[in-house]
Amino acid sequence: MPSKNGPVRSRTVAPRRAALATLAVFVLPLTACGSLLGQSPAGSEGEDVPITLTVSTFNNFGYTDELLAEYTEEHPNVTVEHIVAPTSDEARLQMLKAFTTGDGSELADVVAAEVDWMPELMRHSELFEDLTDPEVDKRWVGWKVAQATTPDAKLLGYGTDIGPEAICYRSDLFEEAGLPTDREEVANLLGGKDATWERYFEVGRQFTEKSDAAWFDGATGTFQGMINQLPAAFEDPATMKPTELAANSEVRAVYDHITGAIGDGLSAGLVQWTPEWTAGFQENAFATMLCPGWMMGPIESNSQGVQGWDVANVFPGGGGNWGGSFLAVPSAGAYTEEAKKLAAWLTAPEQQTRAFTTAGAFPSQIEAQGSKAVQTYTNPFFNNAPVGKIFTARAQSIDGAPYKGQYYFAIRDEVSNALTAVDTGSSSPEIAWNQAVQTVSDFRLQQ
Repeated sequence: MPSKNGPVRSRTVAPRRAALATLAVFVLPLTACGSLLGQSPAGSEGEDVPITLTVSTFNNFGYTDELLAEYTEEHPNVTVEHIVAPTSDEARLQMLKAFTTGDGSELADVVAAEVDWMPELMRHSELFEDLTDPEVDKRWVGWKVAQATTPDAKLLGYGTDIGPEAICYRSDLFEEAGLPTDREEVANLLGGKDATWERYFEVGRQFTEKSDAAWFDGATGTFQGMINQLPAAFEDPATMKPTELAANSEVRAVYDHITGAIGDGLSAGLVQWTPEWTAGFQENAFATMLCPGWMMGPIESNSQGVQGWDVANVFPGGGGNWGGSFLAVPSAGAYTEEAKKLAAWLTAPEQQTRAFTTAGAFPSQIEAQGSKAVQTYTNPFFNNAPVGKIFTARAQSIDGAPYKGQYYFAIRDEVSNALTAVDTGSSSPEIAWNQAVQTVSDFRLQQ
């Protein structure tokens, strides 16, 4: 899920410079503290004992009240309380705080973790239950399982969604600019199976020559889609150490692509998840967005009354995955065995299918992906696009998961900071890049 942010993150400009310092703070030694959830002492679980299980997620996982009530119907002794953080950033900070102030007992019985900060959980794997179970073996696509598996083969999380990416676009704005509007024609316009970022930005220049709208919403979302196509963007998998940013030609090439597009006027200069970004949907501020399945929900909720959104089965550079989350079970919980059962149920094929039709969270479950409910699902808001088939096709184009270690989240945010500074007009590309290089360099010297 997004950033299942998000899938799916809160984006502001000013506070982000502290990202690397924040990471350093959250690797302090742990000290025990009491639970704030009001649970009974561990060991009191059982089929006949009434218990309450808490589940913490962020944004919209598709876990409706009706869905959770069904679990209670099947398990009459269990009441499920759902705690929802407004963004994945806030959920992440809450989890990291629990790592540094105690043994994790402040966390919910089942906690959602977004893929980009899963490596931070790996640092504290002793605080989580091993979810390995023959009954759920081979449920998920292999690369999803690998993302939640420690070097010593401990499974920290059950996969919820994945974020295969397509292109969402405003067909009405395309028509006004003289571009094709049919989703198959749009896919071909962007290059079809051979789509490239060069072609995506070239079509954007054609569009902006004839439109008052920008081509895409802003640098941060575009950067996320491009950087996820690099096998190891910010760290060396062999050493698990941060790569020197100044010499990182692949990341610099992505940075230059995006700042070049900004310079050409293709970006609306909006930072995702800010009020200005939300308002941009109503103001016809941009015509396209990189679009993992979960992004359909935010687009629809922000575009009430706006006509013309559609989804094209295409993505520059081939396949791409943005976001996707996991459910983990803290070992300090009072009812770990019951929590494991709940996590397994929530990530079963039936529930993942419903989460997709409810919130656009595309299943990581192989059986769910092939289900009739997913394959026949269309989204009325997106011009009745066959989004089940579209995102299945996009998922099949993903070769595997890029390497993301414990420093990925923080270093990625530093480069994103630089792009935001350029996109909002507060810095030049070279000055912003050099500042990111210096910050990352200082951080590397401390490791």
